[in-house]
This record gives sequence, structure tokens and C-alpha cells, in this order.
Amino acid sequence: MSDGVIKARFRGQLGAFGLDASFETPAQGLTALFGPSGCGKTTVLRCVAGLQRFADGYFSLRSDVWQDETQFRSAYERPIGVVFQEASLFAHLSVRRNLLFGYRRTVARGSQPEIRFDDVVELLGIGSMLERSSLDLSGGERQRVALGRALLSQPKLLLMDEPLSALDRLTKDDILPYLEKLHAALAIPVLYVSHDLAEVERLADSIVLIDRGRVSASGPLAEVQSNPALPLASLPEAAVSLDARIEAHDSTYGLSKVVVRGASLLIPEVEGAIGAVRRIRVRASDVSLARTVPVESSILNSLPARIVSSAADGRNQVNVLVGLGQDGTGDRILSRITRKSWDALGLPVGSSVQAQVKSVALT
Repeated sequence: MSDGVIKARFRGQLGAFGLDASFETPAQGLTALFGPSGCGKTTVLRCVAGLQRFADGYFSLRSDVWQDETQFRSAYERPIGVVFQEASLFAHLSVRRNLLFGYRRTVARGSQPEIRFDDVVELLGIGSMLERSSLDLSGGERQRVALGRALLSQPKLLLMDEPLSALDRLTKDDILPYLEKLHAALAIPVLYVSHDLAEVERLADSIVLIDRGRVSASGPLAEVQSNPALPLASLPEAAVSLDARIEAHDSTYGLSKVVVRGASLLIPEVEGAIGAVRRIRVRASDVSLARTVPVESSILNSLPARIVSSAADGRNQVNVLVGLGQDGTGDRILSRITRKSWDALGLPVGSSVQAQVKSVALT
């Protein structure tokens, strides 16, 4: 069924650059378009926005077709909100009037806005700056206002083109929590262009990998991350992102106990009530494997698991995919070990192992 999904296909030539990109992704949550600079991510986003047109193109949001061989909606006809790398605010308007620019047009047309002004102001933490000039804002504040303006235009799809790339690391860290809050509070699907893997791992539900104008893989973030045969698993910083539920806090040792499918883990203490969900990042290089439960080890997390698959990465290392739980049906994580260790363990697919993860390595 087309309901509940975004379908995209764009094929064409821009000078020497050829685009041949097709993907499907859920029409909910945040989908990252990820790849190196110049791979075609922004071109795909421009196609979705109706700013770039190829003769061979298709796009639908749920059952609503925006373009195919018989029709093409112009950019102004597409119910989208767009946030660019640089926050293009109206310099002569206050923050409040920037936010209300699209919102008032919606109300004037007699439509009942689903996304309300006060809710957006609260979510983005911009109530104290409403009467300030847009010229007096910092880079992070400008991006929050630009995001608010895009949301208040009542879009059915939000497009974000590397919205944090012009910000320094500290400013990025300040604005990421607001993006997480929006992700949790709003039901609008988001297509998010980035070449920053840390951003993707923190925010995305799904991912589309793009390389030289073509889609090399797509799917739920954790599945694409954990596939040893795909490019992300070969990166030095390879990791799997898991959504973990807080089960307990241990203030004596500064630890929190969290639960994922098939395992519970101890991690550095996080803020949040019991039952709240936090995303954790398990790096492949921080996961070791053992045939038996270790005795008197400093590693607090020794998790029953089963071998699912493996792939050598050409550097005398092996990326091993394991499924958590006694039967291996829980969440999947990657372990990167030397080829010597892999050969010494001699573990066929389906073997029971202990996946060991240092608590201090979990973020």
C-alpha cells in the first residue's frame, strides 16, 4: 500500500552529474539522506521540493502524488516546509513577525492550523526573543526561528538541508535537543540531508545512503548501521543506535540501567524518568566477543547473544553482527574484532556468545 510511505524516483542529468535515485521510506519520523559532499543529497531534496525537475521523476507522500509522468506540482503547490543551511529570515521583521509570516496566510485562508504558534514557541524555546530583531540573533537562534517559521506554515512534509552545517560544534550541541523534542512531539515526516554521521545517529529513524547520485541502501537506521556488508559498518566510527528504555538509576555509582530488545545494560547516568526512552550508541570497536561468561571482569555489560553474520573489511578486521538475547532475536549490534581473534574463536552462524560492552563507552 502507498499509504504510510514516501516514494521517490528521480533520474536525470545535471551537466556532468547524473542522478538515478529511488527509495521508499515511512511517512513518519525522520529519514536522513546521508552521503559524502557532492553525492546528490541536496539535488534529491530540491527534486522533492519541486525546485528541480527531471522528465523521469516520481514523488508521492502517502497516497498523494505530487509528480509523475502526467503531472508536476510546482514548489508553491507542495505542502512543504524547508530549512536551509543558512537561516534566511526576513531582516526587516522581528522574530514574531518572521514566525507569523506563513501562519497568518494559513489562518486567512480559513484553514484551522494543526501546528499552533504557542506550541512551536514553547518547543523551540524562543519565547524570550519574540520581539527581537532577526538581525540580533546568534546562528543557533536563527536556525530555531527558521525551523519555527517552516513548521507554522503547516507543512505535510518538512525538508531540512544540512541545517546545522554552518554552526560550530557547541552551537550544534545546543540546538540538537530542540530537534529531538520536535521529533518526539510532532507527527510531520522529515527528510533531513546531512553528511554528519553523529547527527544522523542521534536524530534519524530511517536512512537513505546516497553515493555518486545513486541510492546504495535504505531502511531503518539500526538495520542499515548493523549490516556488515554496507558502507557504514566499514567506517572507523561504525556504531548501532538503539532506543533504550530507562529502568533504574544508581546514583551511588552514577549509572542508569536501560533495556533494549533482548538485553539490559548499565550506562553512564542519564536524565529521565523511569520508562523514558533514550537513544544510545553502541560502537562496533567497543564490543568484544567471548565464548563463555567472563569471570571477575571490569566490563559490566556481558550480554548473551548469537552470531548472525560476518564480513571482513579488508584491513585484517572482521565486522560481526550479533543478535542480542539467548535466542538472538533481540536488537542487533556490531562487533569489530581482528581476523586473528575471529579465526581463533571459530564461531559459525548461530553460535552462542557473550557480547561485552564497557559501560563508559555507551553514549
